[in-house]
Amino acid sequence: MAPCASCFLLVVMFSASCKAITSSDQMCTEKEANKTYNCENLGLTEVPDTLPNTTEFLEFGFNFLPTVENTTFSRLIDLIFLDLTRCQINWVHEDTFQNHHQLNTIVLTGNPLIFMAETSLNGPKLLKHLFLTQTGISNLGFIPMHNLENLESLHLGSNYISSIKFPENFPIQNLKVLDFQNNVIHYLSSEDMNTLKQATNLSLNFNGNDIKDIEPGAFHSKIFQSLKFGGSLNLSVILKGLQNTTTKSLWLGSYEDTDDQDLTSAMFDGLCEMSVESINLQKHYISDLSSATFRCFTQLQELDLTAHHLRELPSGIKGMKALKKLVLNVNRFDELCQIHAASFPSLTDLSIKGNMKKLDFGAGCLEKLENLQKLDLSHSDIEASDCCNLQLKNLRHLQYLNLSYNEPLTLQSQAFKECPQLEGLDLAFTRLHMKGPQSPFQNLHLLQVLNLSYCHLDTSNQHLLEGLEGLRHLNLQGNHFQDGSISKTSLLQTLSSLEILILSSCDLLSIDKQAFQSLGKMNHVDLSYNSLTGNSIDALSHLRGIYLNMAANNIHIIPSPLLLTLSQQSTINLSHNPLDCTCLNIHFITWYKENLQKFEGSEETVCANPPTLRGVKLSDVKLYCGITAVGIFFLVVFLFLVTVLLIFFIKFLLRWKYQHI
Repeated sequence: MAPCASCFLLVVMFSASCKAITSSDQMCTEKEANKTYNCENLGLTEVPDTLPNTTEFLEFGFNFLPTVENTTFSRLIDLIFLDLTRCQINWVHEDTFQNHHQLNTIVLTGNPLIFMAETSLNGPKLLKHLFLTQTGISNLGFIPMHNLENLESLHLGSNYISSIKFPENFPIQNLKVLDFQNNVIHYLSSEDMNTLKQATNLSLNFNGNDIKDIEPGAFHSKIFQSLKFGGSLNLSVILKGLQNTTTKSLWLGSYEDTDDQDLTSAMFDGLCEMSVESINLQKHYISDLSSATFRCFTQLQELDLTAHHLRELPSGIKGMKALKKLVLNVNRFDELCQIHAASFPSLTDLSIKGNMKKLDFGAGCLEKLENLQKLDLSHSDIEASDCCNLQLKNLRHLQYLNLSYNEPLTLQSQAFKECPQLEGLDLAFTRLHMKGPQSPFQNLHLLQVLNLSYCHLDTSNQHLLEGLEGLRHLNLQGNHFQDGSISKTSLLQTLSSLEILILSSCDLLSIDKQAFQSLGKMNHVDLSYNSLTGNSIDALSHLRGIYLNMAANNIHIIPSPLLLTLSQQSTINLSHNPLDCTCLNIHFITWYKENLQKFEGSEETVCANPPTLRGVKLSDVKLYCGITAVGIFFLVVFLFLVTVLLIFFIKFLLRWKYQHI
C-alpha cells in the first residue's frame, strides 16, 4: 500500500501549477517615489500622463520635442531639476516655465536652438544653473536676460562663440561658474573682460579655445576662483596676459588628443607678476628644465607636472617652501630619490602614480618630508624584498599610502612602523609575501581603511590582521580561502570595529555560522561573485540593518528559517543567482515580492528553474502551489481506494480472529 500512496502523492505534487505574470512596463523609471523619474530615450513627444504632478526631478533627454511651450510641462509645477538633453528642440516659446517657481536647473544641452523667447525663462524664482552646451549659439545676445538675477552657473561649451562680451545689463553679479570651453574664442579684450567685473571669485573656463592674444591689462586687478586655458598653443601669451591677476587655481594643461607642447623656462616669467596658488601643467615638456625654471613658482601651494617626460627634477630648487601638493604622475623616474624631495620641505601630498619606468623605491628618499600626509606610488612597478620601514623613514605624519598595482613586495614584521598615523593603506593587486607569521600591520592602531584585494594572501594565517582594532573598511576581494570556506577561527576574528567587509570573487563555497560572530558592527557585506548557497546567509543572523550583496553566487533555494535574517537587513542584492522558481521556493518568492523595496538589481534577479520560467524576473512570477482540480480528483480517488483497502483489511482481521477462537 505504501508504494501506491507514494505514487498518488507524486501525482498530486506535480499537478501544482506555475505561472509567470509579467507586469506592464512603466514608461518612465521611478528613482524616488513621486519625486524623481527618468524618461530618457523613450521616443516621447509629451509628458506621460502616468507621471505624477509631484515630480521634482525629471530626466527627459533623448526624446522628441521640437518646440517647448508653456503647456509642455505646465502640470509639473513642483519641478526643481529638468534635463532636456538632445530633444531636438528648435523653439522655446514665451513663458514656457511661468508656473515653475521652484525650478533650479534647466539642461538644454545638445539641442539645435533657433529661438528662445525673451520671457521663456520667466517663472523660476531661484534659477541657478543653465546648460546651453552644444546648442549652436554664436552670440551671447541669444540668451534671454529676464529672470537670470540668481544665476550661479552658465554653461556655454561647444558652441560657435567668438566673443565673451555680454549684452549691457546682463545679470552676471551672482555668477560663480562661466564655461566657454571648446568655442572659437581667439582674442580677449579689456572691454570683454569688463562685462564680467561684477562677478567675484568667478571660475572661468576657456579650455579648448586657441587663445592667440590677450589685450594688456585685460585681467588687471581681477580676482578669480579658477582660470582654465587648457589646450592653448601659446602659453607665453596666456601668462603674459594674466599679469596682475589673482586666482586660486590656474589650469594650463594639454590633452591626450593634442601633441605635447614644448615650453621654455622663460615662458613662466609671467607668473612672477600674478598671484596664484595652484597650477596644472599636465602633458607639456620643458626643454631647458633647471632650478631657474621654478623661480616664479615660489608662492605656489599645488603644482601638477603630470606627463612631462621628467627623468629627474633639478637639484637646488630654491624657495618652494609654500608647496603643499606635488603631482609627478606618468613620468620616467628611475628611482624615487630623483625627485630631490628636500626641495619641497612643506609637502603634505605627493603623487608619483603610473611611472613609465620601473621605480626603485629607494631608502630614505623621502625622509626630509616629515610633514607628508598622503603618498601615492601606485602603478609604478615598484618591487621591494624588505618593505617598508627604510623606504618610509621619518614619515611619522603619513595618513594615506597607496602602493597598489605594483610588483611583489615582501613585508617585514611591523612593516609600517615608521608611519604610526596611517589611516588608509591601499595594496590592491600587489602580490604580498610575509616574513614570518606576525602581522605586518600590528602597529597601525589608527588604520581605518585597508585594501588587500588580489594580493594572493595566505588567508590561513590567523595573525595576519592582528593589531587593527580600529579598522572599519577591509577589502579582501580576489583572495582565496582554504577549502573555499571561512571558518569560525579565520583571520577576521580580531576586527571587532569592522563596518565594511568585501569578500567578492574569493571562490567561497561556504561560511561557518560563527565566522562573523565577533563582527557585530558591520553594516556592509559584499559576498558577490562566489559560489555560496542560501545556507550561508545564516552566518549573518546576528546582524541588522546591513547592506548585503550576494549577487552572482550559487543560490537556488532560500530556506524559510533564513527569511528572518534577510528581513533584518536594509538592502539586499541577489541578482545573477540561479534561483529556483518552483513551489519548493514559494516562501522566499512570496516574501521577496512583499519586500521589493529592500532589493537592488531586481531587473537581474530572475528565475533559472524551471526552464519555462528561465529569465523571468522574480517579481513577475506567480506560483499556484495549492491542489488543482486534477489534483483534487486524484486525491479523492486515492482516499476512496485507501478506504476500500482499509475495509477489506478490517474484514480480513475479523475473519482471521474468529477462525482462531
